[in-house]
Amino acid sequence: MRLGLAQINSTVGDLAGNRRLILDAYAALVAKGAEIVIFPELIVCGYPPRDLLFKRRFVPDVEESLRLIAAAVGDVPAIVGTVETNASGSGRPFYNAAAFCHKGAVTASARKCLLPTYDVFDEDRYFEPAQEATVVVHGGRRIGITICEDIWTHPMINTRRLYHGLDPVKQLAKKRCELMVNISASPWHNEKGGVRQTLVTDAAFELDCPVAYVNAVGGNDELVFDGRSLVSDAAGHVVAGLASFAEDLRVVDISLAADESAMKTPELSPSFALNPLADIMSALTLGLRDYAHKSGFRKALVALSGGIDSAVVGVVAAAAFGPENVTAVSLPSAISSAHSRDDAVALAANLGIPIQTIPIAPVVAACEQALAPSFAGLPRDVTEENIQARVRGVLMMALSNKHGALLLTTGNKSEVAVGYCTLYGDMCGGLAVISDVYKTQVYALANWINAEAKKAGRTPPIPQSSIDKPPSAELRPDQTDQDTLPPYPVLDEILKGYIEEGLSRADLAAKGFDPGLVKDIIRKVDLNEYKRKQAAPGLRITPLAFGVGRRIPIVQKYVN
Repeated sequence: MRLGLAQINSTVGDLAGNRRLILDAYAALVAKGAEIVIFPELIVCGYPPRDLLFKRRFVPDVEESLRLIAAAVGDVPAIVGTVETNASGSGRPFYNAAAFCHKGAVTASARKCLLPTYDVFDEDRYFEPAQEATVVVHGGRRIGITICEDIWTHPMINTRRLYHGLDPVKQLAKKRCELMVNISASPWHNEKGGVRQTLVTDAAFELDCPVAYVNAVGGNDELVFDGRSLVSDAAGHVVAGLASFAEDLRVVDISLAADESAMKTPELSPSFALNPLADIMSALTLGLRDYAHKSGFRKALVALSGGIDSAVVGVVAAAAFGPENVTAVSLPSAISSAHSRDDAVALAANLGIPIQTIPIAPVVAACEQALAPSFAGLPRDVTEENIQARVRGVLMMALSNKHGALLLTTGNKSEVAVGYCTLYGDMCGGLAVISDVYKTQVYALANWINAEAKKAGRTPPIPQSSIDKPPSAELRPDQTDQDTLPPYPVLDEILKGYIEEGLSRADLAAKGFDPGLVKDIIRKVDLNEYKRKQAAPGLRITPLAFGVGRRIPIVQKYVN
């Protein structure tokens, strides 16, 4: 059977736009000889729709869009992810479903059995689970249809315990299907790709039939979907792999014969497997581009300090928008070093983006003069330092408003975690591009960016001095980050243990970290929850980002 895999980039709520994408992809794959065309999960409305589902007209409009899609489907069937109303009168109001469209109509529907309600997922809020996986018979072939989480019951997956033994793959094994299709909207984070591949190939081996896995691609809010759709033969060998972080339409010829044992040479996209840093760069670029373009922005603003964080954000912005659509701004204060100003100008020149300089010393002085009566008799402290950051925020937001450009914040996860950022200052902006990238990862990414440029025969964009010099916010003379923070390799390991692994103080001390340091870092993380709740949304690249997947109260007194 020739499977048409439609890995396309939908926009949440854009029913007409998504429908055009679906029908264009369907026509293209049919023209290439596909005998069945498979689309990702909830592709009709985009994933995740969240509380749009509760708007009175939303689901009826989704169902009408599906009807129009089905009406355009001819002899070649299409499996399309959609929302279906639960008309039973009990349970959640909707189903997460896969519509089997054929000859102008929806002829069958498969409903999702396992509804993830953890991390960034909240499907039990909206959907009623099915109790049994569906088999559709087409052309005499038995096709099992599952949706995303339905295959996440492998022994290696901890969350399988949430489903009380319900296993759609085992159900299909008893039904002897000849092909299993899994339509998915599985968001990416680093180190996730290999897990999905194992789930697909092990399911194929267990079912003794090929498995086609079609994943969403694109950015929707903080989530980035990497695609990487794939097909496994019955023996558990990957025979095709689609592009990562890009739309891809592919026809894959797979044998459904029970006695087929010859392994084909895998047909893998060059980007199906990338190294971890290439993955991060691709995810940040796609996530930023889609966040901006789907929100109506075509231009970006970034404040370049001469440091490594803003340098990496500048590189990502140039890749996402095109250099001609990015404006850099240097905002030197009275204590900004000459090398920082020079590095900012050099980065902009290397990227081919325009840069303007707006000195902030006069504005800072005016603010301090206005506040002088209220501050009389009080020593200078972090208050005056933060005035500099807040003046920069005011100026950058004014430029954003005037020019209709998306302002990108440049704080990394290490800084955001411990509150090493100024609310209404450097935190101002529409998207926090690297807020889920630890400082040590920022360094690794910067070195990788420069190395890739060298390999391509281009000038490395990030000045080496931005990488080599001690990191500093330059809010007071001779300041460095390590005046108040431990070295970033140490800090990041503590943060990963506390934030992502849920380790306690005692756990971290047992791993060899200084107990006093651990106590101080954890205190900083907990105290600055209020800042993160007011921060710009960020792009998720780790298993647990500061965002919808981490729901810590602002006011809480738990000490562990």
